[in-house]
Amino acid sequence: DIKWVSAEELGNGKNTDKYLSDVHGIVVSGRFGEKGLNGKIEAVKYARENNIPFLGLCLGMQCAVIEFARNVCGIDADSEVIHKKRNSNGEMRLGSYSCNIKPGTLLYEAYGTDTVSERYRNKYEFNNKYKEEITSKGMIISATSPDEILVEAIELERHPWFVGTQYHPEYKSRANRPHPVFREFIKAALKHQQK
Repeated sequence: DIKWVSAEELGNGKNTDKYLSDVHGIVVSGRFGEKGLNGKIEAVKYARENNIPFLGLCLGMQCAVIEFARNVCGIDADSEVIHKKRNSNGEMRLGSYSCNIKPGTLLYEAYGTDTVSERYRNKYEFNNKYKEEITSKGMIISATSPDEILVEAIELERHPWFVGTQYHPEYKSRANRPHPVFREFIKAALKHQQK
């Protein structure tokens, strides 16, 4: 079963358990704008603290980094601090780009290779100013651009299945050929359900 929860219902942090206590996987999807941002961050926190499989897509990955920066690293973070705009004219990163997958990660396990091509539609990027501090506390940079400048995906060290992607795997997923990231997320959710 799929349970749709409006991020706005979780925004104050008081209803999180009411809406999420019976789920076995949490997906935080991408979108533009601040609407529901705090609720998305609350959903990420719930997944992290309760070892629920998590998949963050684009803004969902950004929310995962913000939540981790705030609650694990003690950084006063929001989307402007932790994620910088690609450039001053608001240009977006659109289309297909290569990214390198770090061996030994959940993403590497999903893809079975260290280089993939994924599709993007984003204005913001991970702010590398915080990379060392965040990774020292247990966040893994599991994929980067070929030049290793852009963070393309993150994971958590001590979590059964927690993945955030800057790219949009849904653009390459088909009913008869699901994207490897979705396939592995569903496997993790089913495993969580069996506990």
